[in-house]
Amino acid sequence: MIEAIRDALRGEMTADERVVLVGQDIGRFGGVFRATDGLHAEFGERRVFDMPLAEGAIIGSALGLAISGLRPVAEIQFLGFTHQAFHQIVSQVARMRYRSQGRFPASVVIRAPFGGGVKTPELHADAIESQYAHVPGLKVVAPSSPREAKGMLLTAMRDPDPVLFCEPLRGYRLMKEDVPSESYTLDIDKVRIVREGTDVTLIAWSAAVDLASRAADALLSEGVRAHVVDLRSIAPLDVDGLIAAAERTGRCVVIHEAPLTAGFGAEVAATISCEAFYALQAPVERVTGPDAPFPLAGAEQIYLPDVSQVVAAARRTLAAS
Repeated sequence: MIEAIRDALRGEMTADERVVLVGQDIGRFGGVFRATDGLHAEFGERRVFDMPLAEGAIIGSALGLAISGLRPVAEIQFLGFTHQAFHQIVSQVARMRYRSQGRFPASVVIRAPFGGGVKTPELHADAIESQYAHVPGLKVVAPSSPREAKGMLLTAMRDPDPVLFCEPLRGYRLMKEDVPSESYTLDIDKVRIVREGTDVTLIAWSAAVDLASRAADALLSEGVRAHVVDLRSIAPLDVDGLIAAAERTGRCVVIHEAPLTAGFGAEVAATISCEAFYALQAPVERVTGPDAPFPLAGAEQIYLPDVSQVVAAARRTLAAS
């Protein structure tokens, strides 16, 4: 996935000279995960800016560049670190087009990895995407594979609104697939049907999509055909696509790594319960992380949702009368 992201950045920088990159250690060093490796040498210091260890300054500078007519892509090393720029993202970036009645653009993409599975230190794996879903004016998207990451990032970089682009940390080098070399875009506001099924709908985003797919394989061995849905976008939520997927089976399981309480799965469940109530054959189940801080590396497998939990939740929906 990291190569697909770098390919998207290089392609758009080549096609549009307004695209610039800002972030900590993204220049000569190439970024902590090497997402920008070689781009400083290729495009120069006027297009790839090294910034200090100050997330608020990175995002504030990106907004200033956008207002001046550029299209900045800001890298924050981990989504958990965006708390240090929360005031800039929520009070400035997300509101600028509204505040200025469209006079000042806010074409900013904020890239940040998140999620467990690679045994990071504290604050690195936190799944806090739902905290930004509540921010009007900000789009929040989460690709689930290398091909999705490239196409969705290209779409995000061409979007007139600010986009928080949440990348699955474990996907950087653990997810591999063929990715087209040419430029292409994918919808960032429409669900993706990963696999067709008729018995239970599994709904996920980011790295949890792979978990849902593996759970679907396990269920198939029991004769249960799962309908797997990649939400793609947290905000805006594709309500029509979500409801169509829920109505297909009448039984739904929502999966994410964030804690249960006020996780975005609650919004998904509420939307399904409101819009597809008469199609439901069972209460909507949620499989999530616990209401606890993300643990240190040695205990993260206890914290993260797994296939057995998803399968058990699916069985509960199937057992409901």
